Amino acid sequence: MNNVFGLDIGTRNVVGTVGYQTDDKEFVVTAQYVKEHETRAMLDGQIHDIGRVAKTIKEVKDELEKQTGQPLEEVCIAAAGRVLKTVTTHVEYEYAQESVVTGEDVHTLNLLGIEKAQEALKEVNDTSYKFYCVGYSTVKFFLNDEVFISLEGHKANKIGEDIIVTFLPEDVVDGLYAAVGQAGLSVANMTLEPIAAINVAIPENYRMLNIALVDVGAGTSDISITRDGSIIAYGMIPHAGDELTEVIVQHFLVDFNMAESIKLQSTTSDTVTYKDIMSIEHTIPAQDVWEVAAPVVDNIAQEVSAKIRELNGDKTVSACFVVGGGGKIHGFTEKLAEDLDLPEERVALRGEEVLGDVTFEQEDIKKDPLLVTPIGICLNYYDQRNNFIMVRFNGERIKLYDNNRLTIVDAALQAGFPNDELFPKRGTPINFTVNGVARLVRGEAGEGAVVTMNGKPASINTPLEPNSEIIIEPSTAGEAAEYKISQLDEYNHSVITFIINGRRVSCPRFVQVNGELEPEDYSIRENDVIETRNYYTVRQIAQFMDLVIDTDQMIFVNNEEAGLDTLVYENFSVEWKTDEYGVARIDNNTYNDTQESDNTVARTSEQMMNQVLDELHDDFAKEAEASAVPENELPKNDIQEEIQEEDSSENTITVIVNGEPVELSGKDTYIFVDIFTHISFDLQAGKGRAIATVINGRDAQFSEELHEGDKIELYWKEN
Repeated sequence: MNNVFGLDIGTRNVVGTVGYQTDDKEFVVTAQYVKEHETRAMLDGQIHDIGRVAKTIKEVKDELEKQTGQPLEEVCIAAAGRVLKTVTTHVEYEYAQESVVTGEDVHTLNLLGIEKAQEALKEVNDTSYKFYCVGYSTVKFFLNDEVFISLEGHKANKIGEDIIVTFLPEDVVDGLYAAVGQAGLSVANMTLEPIAAINVAIPENYRMLNIALVDVGAGTSDISITRDGSIIAYGMIPHAGDELTEVIVQHFLVDFNMAESIKLQSTTSDTVTYKDIMSIEHTIPAQDVWEVAAPVVDNIAQEVSAKIRELNGDKTVSACFVVGGGGKIHGFTEKLAEDLDLPEERVALRGEEVLGDVTFEQEDIKKDPLLVTPIGICLNYYDQRNNFIMVRFNGERIKLYDNNRLTIVDAALQAGFPNDELFPKRGTPINFTVNGVARLVRGEAGEGAVVTMNGKPASINTPLEPNSEIIIEPSTAGEAAEYKISQLDEYNHSVITFIINGRRVSCPRFVQVNGELEPEDYSIRENDVIETRNYYTVRQIAQFMDLVIDTDQMIFVNNEEAGLDTLVYENFSVEWKTDEYGVARIDNNTYNDTQESDNTVARTSEQMMNQVLDELHDDFAKEAEASAVPENELPKNDIQEEIQEEDSSENTITVIVNGEPVELSGKDTYIFVDIFTHISFDLQAGKGRAIATVINGRDAQFSEELHEGDKIELYWKEN
């Protein structure tokens, strides 16, 4: 049989175990030896004097070789749970817009949490050592700042989580490897003591449950939490069996070794016999020891239960198993059950009953909770699930702790590959304001990282294979954001309407950027202040309509004399004469013509402009035809121009406007638009509606002549 050599390198002693596993999964221990450290070469599970620890290991190795008659060259070891570093942090991720949370999003959130925990650990760590992430657990999820049990499938603008991340310091691993190396051994397998204990104390079919394992040692109590088949969190409190021993020393006036004997006797016998420092022998009931230790037992139980809840997301577990010598003290499991709000039968010592598949060839060895971890270290060799594996990442050889769920992203994190180079990056955005409202145009999304493993395409979630070759080409940033004025909704869908010679004309609003007018093809820049103007000049309206105004004739805006630079606001009326026509523009702008219909119909600029120009041509053609002098009546020698003298006399008439009499005076004749100077009518209250102009029950034009007693109706049409 091929024997497995396992070493439990503890703070006080080193336990060596040699054995093998049968085809029936029974583990047979062929040899076991315990050797105490001669000096304090280890403190709190961490090697401080590699040479002295190596010497103790060498002595254990030599003794076991004598017992088995075989050379021992490879060894299985475990790092103590007390050397693990645990960091709790909060991390958030904000979407560009409301999105459905996917499993990939939650995975990304976890990665961000691990990375943030690593940074926090580096801030308090004063060495250059790396840390291996050996487990993490989500304490709480947050959806839009509200606590949620699960995020996947919900819509959110922002997600977050409180996460506990556990790390193993590189120097601990290196120290263990160096010590066994100096003892003439090579490492066949390395695990963590809590995992080794779980392999024995918690059967595999139980590990899907949410269970806590507490290893009460001498100086610390190590805690691990299982769920969904994995260890999700580790913790430690600096209270354990030595505190019980110290209180016994003080109360019974004995030395430390005698106090250890008293503590052990109180767990196995009804009476305890001891000698104090005066060499006086005493025999007392075990209950006396229990009462002395009770306050310390209560304190340890409270600390352990609080840590379990913290590691398990502020809630209790389904059950709790206790191993280690310190947990055997009377009343500990009962008090722990009370503090965890669990029935007493769900908190129990694990010892002889979990070693049922273990056979000791040495008859003097008794199955005990103390042996759970050493046996677990040997059994872990057969699973090889919690060893360190080596991979090559972008040409660098790195070592990772195998927690059974390693993926390529774990290698990237261990190698220090920037998290933001794994995922696509957007190009530079543009921030600006439109009419005082902040706007953001995001850049284009870039390409994700290109990942290959052993020359084949992979993803960051591809499971890692030992000794694999991983190459990640960083993600790229997309194109910077680009946005033109012509793309603004305010430019395309916001118009300003004027009444030109009785017709409604809708024009796009002018846009000014940082106080200057800019064309539609202007590229918006960072922090631009954009405003849409609420007016045109007479000249700009003519340019938009592609008309040439006859400047020898009067121009009227709201029936008042105006010039080409007069400002024209929403629903202002403009009266002018044109002496020639240009070519109508063809673009994406629109204006409305309500000459023939009460309903405003939006058309393209080309259709509407051509229609208005045709109608204007027709009107002027008719006027020209009506005023033309027959050719045979003109003098043949020249063209005569008839000039009529204006009648300087003034005429006063009274008309009825919306049921009220209105007197018009100061002119010889009056047209419809003259009434606006004699009544109160808000020309800016149209809000896109057309003005209804009615004389004596029929539609009228603004230029139609008025007569005494005409009944006029003037109001805004409903769209």
